[in-house]
Amino acid sequence: MKIISYNVNGIRAALNKGFIDWLKIANPDVVCLQEIKALKEQLDLDIFEEAGYTHNYWFSAQKKGYSGVAILSKIKPDHVEFGTGIESMDFEGRNIRADFNGVSVMSMYLPSGTNDDRLAHKFEYMNMIHEYLNELREAYPNLVVCGDYNICHEEIDIHNPKMKGVSGFLPEEREWLGNFINSGFIDSFRHLHPGKQEYTWWSYRANARANNKGWRLDYAMVTEPLQENIKRSVILSDAVHSDHCPILLEIETQNN
Repeated sequence: MKIISYNVNGIRAALNKGFIDWLKIANPDVVCLQEIKALKEQLDLDIFEEAGYTHNYWFSAQKKGYSGVAILSKIKPDHVEFGTGIESMDFEGRNIRADFNGVSVMSMYLPSGTNDDRLAHKFEYMNMIHEYLNELREAYPNLVVCGDYNICHEEIDIHNPKMKGVSGFLPEEREWLGNFINSGFIDSFRHLHPGKQEYTWWSYRANARANNKGWRLDYAMVTEPLQENIKRSVILSDAVHSDHCPILLEIETQNN
């Protein structure tokens, strides 16, 4: 199974920048999108279906033009779960999951901590999602949690490790992500590329992308039972439809 995860920073804006043509060439089986910033009713779904993604599922925020996640798939899922059932997380449209023949794939968009209120909400979300996923793993041991975690884990994941006072690289955030991984998840990219310094997000300011002054905020985490199934995990930095770039994970799955 070939999975791509992409914070598109607005699906309609990404479509205007050639997203569909790129997607046809990339040709993943499953696509996890974050920050779609649109309602399903605002989109021409024929565009996705004509590209081969006849199964597409959208979970938008209640606030228009904000947040939201989606899963596009060439494979029909056995089940799709919209949200988590936790209201403070679901009203912003941050989680959607699709189950495929023993492998469960989640698109997750963890909040950013742009101010004190949002930082408090981010930590609340982090604690709740970890507890939720720990319970979910009991029913779905083969779990892939793709998305924008809005946290750099280690110094290798950020262009300037001195930025310790900025949300996204706070010691408490990094500690949480470390605990999350240690609880039974594998950072697939770091697992295969322990010394590689690559990023998935660049500020629009100060020509950051051209100068490669970035952050690795997007992860394809897999549960430990899938460790031997990880075949490839790469960052697709050539895609430029967003301030993020997509990440790709290939795992070996049982044939239907």
